[in-house]
Amino acid sequence: QKMAPVFYSNVILLLLASLNLASGGKLLVIPMDGSHWLSMKPMLKQLRQNGHEMVIVAPEVNMHIKPAEDLYSLKTYPVPFTYEEMDENIQGISEQAFDDVPFLLMIANTIEHMKKTSVFFLGSCTHLLYNKELRMYFRENKFDAILSDPFWPCGQIVAEYFDIPSVFFLRGIPCGYEFEATQCPRPPSYVPRALTRYSDHMTFLQRVKNMLFHLTEFFLCSFVYSPYAKLASEFLQRDMTFAELISNGSVWLIREDFAFTYPKPLMPNMIMIGGINCAGKEPLSQVCKFQCCLKSLLLVSFSFNFVKELPMQCFVVPAVSSSL
Repeated sequence: QKMAPVFYSNVILLLLASLNLASGGKLLVIPMDGSHWLSMKPMLKQLRQNGHEMVIVAPEVNMHIKPAEDLYSLKTYPVPFTYEEMDENIQGISEQAFDDVPFLLMIANTIEHMKKTSVFFLGSCTHLLYNKELRMYFRENKFDAILSDPFWPCGQIVAEYFDIPSVFFLRGIPCGYEFEATQCPRPPSYVPRALTRYSDHMTFLQRVKNMLFHLTEFFLCSFVYSPYAKLASEFLQRDMTFAELISNGSVWLIREDFAFTYPKPLMPNMIMIGGINCAGKEPLSQVCKFQCCLKSLLLVSFSFNFVKELPMQCFVVPAVSSSL
């Protein structure tokens, strides 16, 4: 079964109900840099092919968000850090991901790296929100929708300020904030928490440990996202928690698939698009040829077991597309 990115892009176009599909809509994109941006870019290409106008807003110092006049307009804003400082922080996170250390030390290292990283992203968000030139640009252009990743909630603060419908494109949010914001249950007795490395088949002691880690999630993530809640409250001039901020997302496009993740309830506005980054390739006419012999024979059976005899000569195995 082949489901190319074009299919998912068409689904996304239907979800962006605020856009005028006949003449093309105006989309403001406030992405998160790194792999988040690389995952989003194929969808933007398809949106552009369907006639939609897109404006990307990014900090002057970034890794992958570069000008592409044939695809989108790019507007940048100054930030209080250099490329070297940002790169050093990212290298530290990459190295820590492969460290084989005790559980408590892993948590301590994760907290330390999250603190350092949050300084960069919070500073970038603050400079975006209080950039008068950008605010004037947003107000004058009257965008139909905002596309952003709630992992970095700056786009949602802009959406709230200008009362623009928001579409989220995400893989997930630390500590399961996407479930809290949409009121989806995720009981710790069945759903393993991040960093525990458990599966959904846990022993009693593992469930106890999973519950304890669940109780510490608020502490682990509060120092990362509580500054955004404070920033949003100051900028929007009303008290708001982080969960309340992202709960106003119109559509959640989640880069997951039940073939690779645990079953869980979803709200009607949460759509699984796990195959969107699978490349669309032409199916092969044949995979390979095998020589039958008397000593060895490999027989793959999917649902039937009625093969009585095989010719003792070369045969061809038909191709089966593995694209999702």
